[in-house]
Amino acid sequence: MAQSTFTTQLLPSLSAKIGILQLNNPASLNALTLEMIRSMTPTLHAWQRAGVRATFMEGTPYEKNGKSKPAFCAGGDVKAVYLAGIAKDDDGKALAADFFREEYMLNHQIATQPPHVPQVSIWDGVVMGGGVGLSVHGKYRVATENTLFAMPECKIGLFPDVGGTWWIPRLKLYSQWQNKSVVGGVGNYLALTGARLKAEDLLYAGIATHYIKSDQLEELKGSLIHASKVDDSSKLGDCAVSVLMSFHDHTIDLEKSFLSQNRQEIDYAFDGKDSVEEIFTSLESMGSDSQFGQSTLKMLSQMSPTSLKVTLEGLKRGSKAQNIGEALQMEYRMSQASMREGSDFYEGIRAALVDKDGKPKWNPASLEEVTERIVASYFEELGDRELCLVGKESAKL
Repeated sequence: MAQSTFTTQLLPSLSAKIGILQLNNPASLNALTLEMIRSMTPTLHAWQRAGVRATFMEGTPYEKNGKSKPAFCAGGDVKAVYLAGIAKDDDGKALAADFFREEYMLNHQIATQPPHVPQVSIWDGVVMGGGVGLSVHGKYRVATENTLFAMPECKIGLFPDVGGTWWIPRLKLYSQWQNKSVVGGVGNYLALTGARLKAEDLLYAGIATHYIKSDQLEELKGSLIHASKVDDSSKLGDCAVSVLMSFHDHTIDLEKSFLSQNRQEIDYAFDGKDSVEEIFTSLESMGSDSQFGQSTLKMLSQMSPTSLKVTLEGLKRGSKAQNIGEALQMEYRMSQASMREGSDFYEGIRAALVDKDGKPKWNPASLEEVTERIVASYFEELGDRELCLVGKESAKL
């Protein structure tokens, strides 16, 4: 069972019948720590028992050059996991296991929150990795003009986790180059490249549910608090839905989004491919004149070859999962395989966050060297260390 922890990195409060969760780790762009997880988990349980009508999640701004900048959550505290892993002692092994286990349990808790108790997440600023897991499984995700969203795990020798193998294959964006009954390649593209998305892309893909200008967010919060008090005709009523729609800016032009402008190429290269090698071949076939093809090949060449293959296999298996609990159980197996000594995770974190040289030495160094046996090892059962989750989730995407 997850422990309960008090930390100033999470500031929970109640206002009327709205539970407010303020991520308060601005020095690290509100990166999610184990202490924050252990504070949020019992808080959400208590609020459900207390009868809150919605939860509201936001991030504390950070200071840069004397100016306040917005941030939601830049991801999980993977540097702490890295440092624990290289320590090679029992405490280090425990943290590497506990962080992912308790993070995924929290993801599942949010995903299975009753639909009449919606979570409203304010994606003002950076939203990556673990921050996606805290919010994408909630009912409402609000993008602003400041939103920068990505799942860049393949670049650090990991994979898009926190339920990514569940929601990414379920993006309902149908292929424009084959036929309307075939799900397109946007999900695979996002997972493998770690592409950075803005509000237009997120609305286009159905990842965000609303677009609201940042200067209206405080008024939005006040209106939600007021609605939780006055709209109490039904305990099963959603007090947030009409408020959010009244603030939604319908003028946002989704056809100008990067994803919309490049859909044909994305689907051509990423839709229905059985292997990462096929994706590379499709991109190369676009020729040197294709800006999309060349830039995407450059992005993929920076990723861990093992992560690319493990991620694609995880998305295939996740698409067949019966519920998010199954997907998270699989991801926990994948996460613990990623913690093995000598895995690309340690090299990826070293290059990105420790030495910061940006020059990871992946092992294996090429796609050809990543065998089916290596990929399969990431999905092996863990025996008495398995993560077992139960409960029915409501589809949010």
